[in-house]
Amino acid sequence: MAVSLLTALIALGLVHVAPQLTHWRGDGGFRRWVAQLGDTSGPARATVTLGVPVVLCLLVVWLISLLPASELLRLVFSLVVLLYCFGPHAFEADLEAIIKAPDQPTREAAAQALSDDGEAVSWNAIALGEATAYAALRRRFGVLLWFFVLGPTGALLYRLAQTLGRDPSLRVDAAAQRAARTFANIADWLPAQLMVFTLALVGHWDAVIGAWKQWHQQQAPNSWYVEGPGFLGAAARADVQVDIEAGDGYAEERTDTIGELIRLRGALLRALLAWLSVVALIVLAGWMS
Repeated sequence: MAVSLLTALIALGLVHVAPQLTHWRGDGGFRRWVAQLGDTSGPARATVTLGVPVVLCLLVVWLISLLPASELLRLVFSLVVLLYCFGPHAFEADLEAIIKAPDQPTREAAAQALSDDGEAVSWNAIALGEATAYAALRRRFGVLLWFFVLGPTGALLYRLAQTLGRDPSLRVDAAAQRAARTFANIADWLPAQLMVFTLALVGHWDAVIGAWKQWHQQQAPNSWYVEGPGFLGAAARADVQVDIEAGDGYAEERTDTIGELIRLRGALLRALLAWLSVVALIVLAGWMS
């Protein structure tokens, strides 16, 4: 866990200093691999598509453990994998592009980079807040959680499942994409739940937890693994809405959309620091025991 924490801190620092690092990953290799499996279909295709890279990653980790200076080599390999999994867009850089855009059309175009499934992002504070929360889940929090739990293999499986299940430009049959999307939704459940409670702690507790409870009361049991973790979107919308009402309380066109985005970015940063602090406490507890 200590090596994982150090790796995560280095990766986050590198992405902050040089956000272009996440762009080198590309999806060319993965897309070619998906295309090579065109003669298969359905859940079996999704299983093979995701399983082979994961097995190769496990093999590399095992081989590294047999070499001298294995801890250092493991850190380097984990760092490369984690930077890959943070892509293909630098989450923070996408937010900066929206905030610093010179005009409204450019802002609205930049906001589309937050979408991982091809759905348009509307230009209003609530819709933008929801898209930002999902982008943070799938490009930071989800990757980090499974990295801490399962190492580089977990982070890689999470990222590839999100790509295979949500990228509409991939040439894959509907049944295989549906199977991958279901797996991606399942992988989203735990980090999304933790994100809701962390956002509640650093933001508006009553509004966020109230929206989370209401979503679960209104939805069919286990609908989240088909439709995705909608409770996170509901919580993000409530967090933004209560801030709007606490401000001027007027119609949405009077809302400072950019101001709300900056506030939510700060809340997500505090949430990330909270996660890292918890991991650091776990590491310290392990050292002291």
